[in-house]
Amino acid sequence: MGALDAVAQRVAGGATVTFRPSGASMTPLIRNRQQVVVAPVDPARVEVGDVVLARVAGTVYLHLVSSVDPARKRVQISNNRGRVNGWTSHDRVFGICVAVDGVARPRTEGKTRDPARDAEPDLSGGTA
Repeated sequence: MGALDAVAQRVAGGATVTFRPSGASMTPLIRNRQQVVVAPVDPARVEVGDVVLARVAGTVYLHLVSSVDPARKRVQISNNRGRVNGWTSHDRVFGICVAVDGVARPRTEGKTRDPARDAEPDLSGGTA
């Protein structure tokens, strides 16, 4: 399991994670080892240009959303150099990058999800 797999697992579990990804495929949006903050996301709200943490064909990427297909509940993921990684379903989009080196990313408001808020209420009527 790679470093991004571990981050994806934590974000999918509801955590907001700060880390320093390596690589140059997202330059200049994210440079090698810049600190990023990734929060859980509502995949139905992502737009072209958002930077998301997603699994495509078995690999986890912190890449751009290059196209959306709401009818089929999927997004296309690409790097910032023109390489398309492929399409992935909403259930494989784990988080959205909300900040890079302490600077907020644009257009992320309203796209993150709060796992505590999203949890279904206990309607059983029982006591613990």
